[in-house]
Amino acid sequence: MIFLELFLSFFKIGLFAVGGGLATVPFLFELSETTHWFSVSELVKMIAVSESTPGPLGINMATYCGVHVAGVFGGLVATLGIVTPMLLIVGILSHYYRKLRKNRWVKALFLGLRPAVAMMIFGFVLRLIWLIFEHAMDSEIGFLSFVLFFFYVWLTFKYKWHPVVFIALAGLIGLVQGLLV
Repeated sequence: MIFLELFLSFFKIGLFAVGGGLATVPFLFELSETTHWFSVSELVKMIAVSESTPGPLGINMATYCGVHVAGVFGGLVATLGIVTPMLLIVGILSHYYRKLRKNRWVKALFLGLRPAVAMMIFGFVLRLIWLIFEHAMDSEIGFLSFVLFFFYVWLTFKYKWHPVVFIALAGLIGLVQGLLV
């Protein structure tokens, strides 16, 4: 039963999370609240791991959540659940691509979807920042986490380094921070 629930939950997320991997995260927050398969704190950790590993965020999150809930087979089922809608939709759309690409209704639909997806991602980012700070302030190293957040933001805007550099730097600082506390 858990495998069917995983598949259907992630199928729904894959069907409605238009706009890429970050668009899946609000649905995962909802999934956390309704199923209690994982806590919001665990979800934040899953996001950090999924963002740090190669591959699309949405698929990484589905795999991670599935493994967390029901082991390796659960990860496979959740991953299949999230990619199945995309495969179906892309298969159907590719068949009609030439007709649809110049259709004014289709153009209007996607024009309307863009700001909605951007707002979903923006809302997720604000919620994630709030959760990180809320969690950090409960720990012994809360102030340091707060300072590091703004240090990363400053570095990101000041230097146009590859994201891997920032991930490695954050991991190194986290490791040192963990050894000192």
